[in-house]
Amino acid sequence: MLRWRVLTALVLIPGVLWLVWLAPPELLSAAFAGIVVLGAWEWTFLMNLTSHRGRLVYTLTILLVVLGGWLWLRSGGSAIPVLVMGVLWWVVAMVWLITFVRNPGRRRPPLPVFALIGAVILVAFWFAIVATHDKGGFGPYWVTMLLFLVWGSDTGGYFAGRAWGRHKLAPRVSPGKTWEGVIGSMVLGVLLGGVYYACGWALGFSAGIRPMAFLGLALITIGIAIVGDLFESMLKRQRGIKDSGGLLPGHGGVLDRIDGLLAAAPILALGVRGIS
Repeated sequence: MLRWRVLTALVLIPGVLWLVWLAPPELLSAAFAGIVVLGAWEWTFLMNLTSHRGRLVYTLTILLVVLGGWLWLRSGGSAIPVLVMGVLWWVVAMVWLITFVRNPGRRRPPLPVFALIGAVILVAFWFAIVATHDKGGFGPYWVTMLLFLVWGSDTGGYFAGRAWGRHKLAPRVSPGKTWEGVIGSMVLGVLLGGVYYACGWALGFSAGIRPMAFLGLALITIGIAIVGDLFESMLKRQRGIKDSGGLLPGHGGVLDRIDGLLAAAPILALGVRGIS
């Protein structure tokens, strides 16, 4: 499993960084729209939507919403309302997680509500990536910051949990997650983001953001990424499945790989606007 995780990461990471830094903005928008479409398809599986036609209709609907969002941004529209909606949703998700931990037998929301939740999560993620990337000449820097914070968090949590994990974080949600893993997530995520921030400061990319403001934003971003990971684990546990899909060897499905990014992207996008 670890071997496949590493090999998959070695293939994906250079491609994503190329998209962020070197590809035309339209290509980046299209590529992340593709990720959202794949995520929407897997979301229908989490919804327990069994009709192939229904799954296809939902996925195409998300694609049309994203296309409308692209036209909106191209015409000068603001991403702020969608980002705020995304952030507010993750506050609700934290409450949902706490409720599930206390009462795991509680019924899931009806299918239309579940469909709306997926739309908010996926569309807000796309808006966050594209709007951050379009933030002047520093956009690619901040998208990469998001990736480094979440990738560092995932890696630190995985290895710290395996090496020292003893105290369960939320066994009813994800039995493998531990508090030691959370500490590892925070430490490596902040360390990787901090080194990148220091490089950005030296080059003038992050000179407008004070170190303590960055530290606060980094901790909040990593914290909500962990919530995103736990939230998807909760949905899979309710559904009785291990992975959202099997597209990525060693990682499961697309949602399994981007669950932290889905939650963290709107937070960082708004945070950068608020402190820069």
